[in-house]
Amino acid sequence: MEADAVSAVLVRPCPDPKFGDYQSNALMSLAKARKMNPRQLAADVLAKLDVSDVCEKVEIAGAGFLNFRLKNTALAQTLEAAARGEHLFFEKVGQASSLSGQTETGKMPVPRTAVIDFSSPNVAKPMHVGHIRSTILGDCLARTLRLLGHRVITDNHIGDWGTQFGMLLFGWKREDLQNQAAFRAALNADPLGEMERLYKKISAECQSNPEVLNSCREELVKLQQFGSGPENRNIWRIMVDWSGNQFAKIYSRLGVKFDHSLGESFYNDRLQPLVDEFLAAGIARESEGATAIFFDDNPQLKEHPALIRKSDGGFNYTTTDLATLAYRMETWQPDEIIYVTDGRQQLHFQQLFAAFRKWQSAIGNRQSAIKLAHVWFGSILGEDGKPFKTRSGETVKLSDLLDEAEERAFKIVSEKSPDLPETQRREIARVIGLGAVKYADLLPNRQSDYVFSWAKMLALQGNTAPYLQYAYARIRSIFRKAAETSNVRHPTSNIQLMAAEEIALGKHLLNFGLTLEAVAEEYRPNFLCNYLFDLAGKFTAFYENCPVLKADDATRASRLALCDLTARVLKQGLEILGIATVEQM
Repeated sequence: MEADAVSAVLVRPCPDPKFGDYQSNALMSLAKARKMNPRQLAADVLAKLDVSDVCEKVEIAGAGFLNFRLKNTALAQTLEAAARGEHLFFEKVGQASSLSGQTETGKMPVPRTAVIDFSSPNVAKPMHVGHIRSTILGDCLARTLRLLGHRVITDNHIGDWGTQFGMLLFGWKREDLQNQAAFRAALNADPLGEMERLYKKISAECQSNPEVLNSCREELVKLQQFGSGPENRNIWRIMVDWSGNQFAKIYSRLGVKFDHSLGESFYNDRLQPLVDEFLAAGIARESEGATAIFFDDNPQLKEHPALIRKSDGGFNYTTTDLATLAYRMETWQPDEIIYVTDGRQQLHFQQLFAAFRKWQSAIGNRQSAIKLAHVWFGSILGEDGKPFKTRSGETVKLSDLLDEAEERAFKIVSEKSPDLPETQRREIARVIGLGAVKYADLLPNRQSDYVFSWAKMLALQGNTAPYLQYAYARIRSIFRKAAETSNVRHPTSNIQLMAAEEIALGKHLLNFGLTLEAVAEEYRPNFLCNYLFDLAGKFTAFYENCPVLKADDATRASRLALCDLTARVLKQGLEILGIATVEQM
């Protein structure tokens, strides 16, 4: 069989353990492509396949499945290598390890460069609960790809330009003229809250008063044209600075960092040249005074042209996003750009990607093969099944949500461990509260809506962050107890696998790397959440059925090694989700 065919034979964990530990169904598609009988192809492959050093007899099942069952000796050797610190059941791309060495083709996978665009709050508005999904999901994907050895560039594409600033500037100037003392006092007390109030007020006026709407447009033109005086630019910079400070506080609490935070304004000078280029290349054309890209050869988008210049000469999100895409390609030469937004923007990104392909094809750019991915997600619902709001019907501010998470967690920690100092209880509550919010957001299929429930997300039982954090803390307590006993040895690399629960736990640990790869490939952190939950469950079964500290020296050392490996994988897995751990709960 050709090398490329061999490299395409993927082996994945077997969905039903009774058939084996790993399974490959790839031979069926290969047989179909070659017009062969799949079971015969499987038999031919099996005749030349020698995995006797790591597997029991390989079995053919069904229409051409290959089922593999690990030998306990091979499992123990892999666990021992992890215990010695040689790996943690995953490989970084481009680096051979004791897990596998070279691939079938003799070539190591190479790191790729990925730009991840996520969070993207708007200036002059407080971050709200809707930002949590993009922020947490994007951060998790960045952590996963980095851990696997890829080059990741995170870019927070902040909304700091556009129509809303005409309204804000008009309202700011009018309020400052008519009621300066009260207005400035409100700005000093809560700048983003006051700007949000101002925006809502002027936006409502624009709906009923054409004069106000025209005045707002005039203020926007002054902002966009450098030669129209510095006043609007100065006010705009104040808004941007205030918002940046608030964003920084939220991101610091969440442990989220960005390599770049390039707002829409950064690309303003690129917009007109881009439209001119599109017109010259025949990619866009004039229509009813506006300029749009038409997708006549795309059945899905044929009725949805993408506007890139409005009839009044203004630009829009598509124009800015195309300019942003071009800048990212020029600056970072990525292999992949990942956009993390809510599902309502699916049409926009379909248009954006199709427009980009037409553009790159027109200019003969080989980088048009770059992978563009829209990682979209569903909505957060209240327990009434409607969009999550405050009791008064207002949008939930993200800072208020995080405050409440920490306070609710503090109450739980104080009831469970009242003897701990308050500062320690506060720190544990911070870790548990923020972790609970993040995990509840990452656990569902990202394309599904989910119901926000404090009771469920903070529960110490079930598939929650507190349950996993408690599982980690419980393992750490085993080592504290071990340190109190006499003749304690450091966890050994000589691992014995005798009990069924030891074997089940060991095999599950081996699948950590495969889970990470699946998260990175399909952009689905819920795979990792469910893996960690299953890991905690398998550890519980192991701990309840396999005495650790009371076992004889060799067995105790082996089981302590399994405890240590489980704790390390739990900690690393939670860290990828952006969730911290504590030694004691």
